[in-house]
Amino acid sequence: MIPFINELITLSIMAFAVGMDAFSVGLGMGMIPLRRKQMFFIGLTVGFFHICMPFFGILMGKLLSETFGTVANYTGGIILIFIGLQMCFSSFKNDDTARFKPVGFGLILFALSVSIDSFSIGLSLGIFGARAVTAILLFGFFSACLTWTGLFFGKKVGGMFGKYSEAFGGSILFFFGLKFLFPL
Repeated sequence: MIPFINELITLSIMAFAVGMDAFSVGLGMGMIPLRRKQMFFIGLTVGFFHICMPFFGILMGKLLSETFGTVANYTGGIILIFIGLQMCFSSFKNDDTARFKPVGFGLILFALSVSIDSFSIGLSLGIFGARAVTAILLFGFFSACLTWTGLFFGKKVGGMFGKYSEAFGGSILFFFGLKFLFPL
């Protein structure tokens, strides 16, 4: 029983750490005007992707090398930079329809960019033989809750910045994408 509890604590800490990416990006995304229903659906989608990506990573963990995890981080960084730039540029346009909207393909792109780093973690978990179901459920739970928290605080902070909140949120996504591309 003790080894399971130790693994549960370790996986929870890891899931929380991975979910902090979702919190940070959710903070930036929350600065665009979103309804509560949209925020709820965004959190569920990010949580779902944080279940799928480590699941696929665990499955492929025994087959792929460590370099594939690096490619996943770079892909996530490029996607976040693209979304961030699009939000920044559209915030200075007078046309409200030019905004990035986290619906449809935009939501999938957003959730993929936030969760792609959990794929590489899934690769390593697969190599070390961690409990797959426990790991992916914790990843999904923590990332969904942290995304909702980030969206909520982003909405509150966005009200302070007025019309520049989307540009500020986009810059957060942009710099977070750079962090993926150029880790310290």
